[in-house]
Amino acid sequence: MLLSEVFLPEFMRYDLKGSTKKEIFEEMVDQFCLISGKNIKKDILTALHERESRMSTGVQHGIALPHGKTEAIDGVFGILGVSKQGVDYSTLDGKPVHLILMILAPPVEAGAHLHILKLMANFLRKPSFYTDVVSAKDSEAIYAVIKRYEEQDALSC
Repeated sequence: MLLSEVFLPEFMRYDLKGSTKKEIFEEMVDQFCLISGKNIKKDILTALHERESRMSTGVQHGIALPHGKTEAIDGVFGILGVSKQGVDYSTLDGKPVHLILMILAPPVEAGAHLHILKLMANFLRKPSFYTDVVSAKDSEAIYAVIKRYEEQDALSC
């Protein structure tokens, strides 16, 4: 499974408006529900907030990796959001978050869920990935960045 198979352009928001973690979660989950045609917002938000209550998924360097598992989801999905103004997210370094990579999966897909988190961690170790995604002008440009980094990884193996 590749990031480009999980983070599809239609599930990306390059212009998030919210200024809090709660607002960002709502905005991103609304996008997912609208595009997927699934009325499962409450289930997803519950899973995300439950995971967040154990420990913030705001890592550092402007990045957050919220994720949750719920029976309401029938596969592994990624929702990517970019906040130009930054979001107060309770990160490890105390700085605002600009890139939010949200993973949703059913409990039976725990292995795939972890695989996607590992792939994201590999990309996020490259500062240029963050910069390229945050500076992209639309969802298609963000998707092209993901594809380009996947191709580079494939060539380096």
